[in-house]
Amino acid sequence: MRERVLSAENFVPLPRDQVFPFFADARNLETLTPPWLSFRIVSPTPIAMEKGTRIEYRIRLRGIPLRWHSRIAAWEPPFRFVDEQLKGPYRLWIHEHGFESQSGGTLLRDRIRYAVHGGPLEPLVHRLLVLPDLRRIFAYRAARLRELLLGESPGALLGLPSPKLSFGGS
Repeated sequence: MRERVLSAENFVPLPRDQVFPFFADARNLETLTPPWLSFRIVSPTPIAMEKGTRIEYRIRLRGIPLRWHSRIAAWEPPFRFVDEQLKGPYRLWIHEHGFESQSGGTLLRDRIRYAVHGGPLEPLVHRLLVLPDLRRIFAYRAARLRELLLGESPGALLGLPSPKLSFGGS
């Protein structure tokens, strides 16, 4: 299994104590996920976020309906939390969400350790399918986050820089 790392950074000009609660509400994950994934939370809401919380989702990946089960592996408000896939489209998915106070706002840091399926075709599956999807997902998420937290219109977001993304092992 080839493990990869995706890192993303986004700056939001709001204090951490206003940003973290948005992420602490699991329902907001639906709002931050691109519509083309048809992402829906299946678990009853509201969801009490804490270490050990399990959440079940439904998504459509390239038209294929899938279930995704995750568990909150670490919960350290307002600094970080980690969710890990128990069942879903990846062989491995461990997503650390970090919230760092900076002058004038909060730096959001995402670090995802992941591995994809595909056997001997895994490098091709990653390059042609997974990598482009992850880039689109995180670009959408950054724009949507600014729209929701800052009230910026989608048109105003067109001139903003894309989130800082880096991929290790790809």
